[in-house]
Amino acid sequence: MTPASSAKATRNIIFLVLVASLGYFVDIYDLVIFSIVRVESLHAIGISEADIRMQGVYVINMQMFGLLLGGIIWGIIGDKFGRIRVLFGSILLYSIANFANGLVHDINTYAIIRFIAGVGLAGELGAGITLVTETLSKEKRGYGTMMVAVIGLFGAVAAATIAKYGWRNAYFVGGILGIVLLLLRLGTFESGMYKNVAQSKVSKGNMFMLFNNGTRLKKYLYCILIGAPLWYVVGILITQAKEFGVALGAKEVLSAGPGILYSYVGIAVGDIFAGLLAQITKSRKLTMAVFLILSVISVTAYLSAKGITTSQFIWLSFFMGCTVGYWATFVTIAAEQFGTNIRSTVTTTVPNFVRGSLIPINWAFDALVKHNGMINSGYIMMGILTVIALLSLSQLKETFGKDLNYVEIS
Repeated sequence: MTPASSAKATRNIIFLVLVASLGYFVDIYDLVIFSIVRVESLHAIGISEADIRMQGVYVINMQMFGLLLGGIIWGIIGDKFGRIRVLFGSILLYSIANFANGLVHDINTYAIIRFIAGVGLAGELGAGITLVTETLSKEKRGYGTMMVAVIGLFGAVAAATIAKYGWRNAYFVGGILGIVLLLLRLGTFESGMYKNVAQSKVSKGNMFMLFNNGTRLKKYLYCILIGAPLWYVVGILITQAKEFGVALGAKEVLSAGPGILYSYVGIAVGDIFAGLLAQITKSRKLTMAVFLILSVISVTAYLSAKGITTSQFIWLSFFMGCTVGYWATFVTIAAEQFGTNIRSTVTTTVPNFVRGSLIPINWAFDALVKHNGMINSGYIMMGILTVIALLSLSQLKETFGKDLNYVEIS
């Protein structure tokens, strides 16, 4: 390879990582916007104060169900027809849904459109991470996925900032960001690994391959379970800040918006440290274990903060975010566990199944609250999810530096 062609290849890779990062930025913006504007938007469409929590759970569950379904759809498309098609199709769908969300006036329409947005959102991260892991060298792909996560997570900061100008405007801006990103995507290219597989007769995007082999199935389930604590922290402990504040005897009403903003800043910081720790130790498993244990410490600090103030809540949200900042590491582990012909299916479904796990976690948490109250239920749920995550992690093989140019045989 000549110096000129080498420089061009480097520029192309940098552009790919940048576009994948901005894609995740818009993905996170849209993913958390409802949690930020939950109270304001539900009040605006006529939901009473007494029904805010239950109707909010209804809407977020619809969004998460969309993520579950979309993860399957986009993952299969990514393996059968290419990662680039997923990037274009998914962002077009959730950009349209964002515009529509800014126009809703009743709870059922709100929930249905969040479901559609969830389907669209499901394809973004998986396709981006798959492209990056297949394009960068095995020594540097950890840095690439770390960059995607760090830049992407600041989408939550943008969402919290823009939400101050009205919940409808926040949704409209999300739609505009998506359309701008769609134009940037015109310069992206397909991964070489996928092109090689696309020309072969090997089965591609066959999700049944994850279920017809016991070893693959267990590995797939373990990949999902190691990420569940993160989404519990964001989806319940911080999203339901108002209710936790009451249980803790807060001197002021706690708002999820600032909590989500600072928790995602924390996650971005945590992702940097997790990525660097994985590169230094050459172990993604050790990194995951360290952060899972730290997350228990941060959640304990939050749930024991009697008389919590808004300032304390913000700092604790940031602290919790830092300790669950293993998202990029977790998704990279999933991508590295499976062959090229089902890698997109896995890398797209795993993070979305983790997000979708918020549905059963919500149900379990609500059941616990009825008998144990908010605080005790918070401890119990975190303990259960962390133990399951650590046990699952122990069953996965180390993948740092693994050659990904291989296929799964059905």
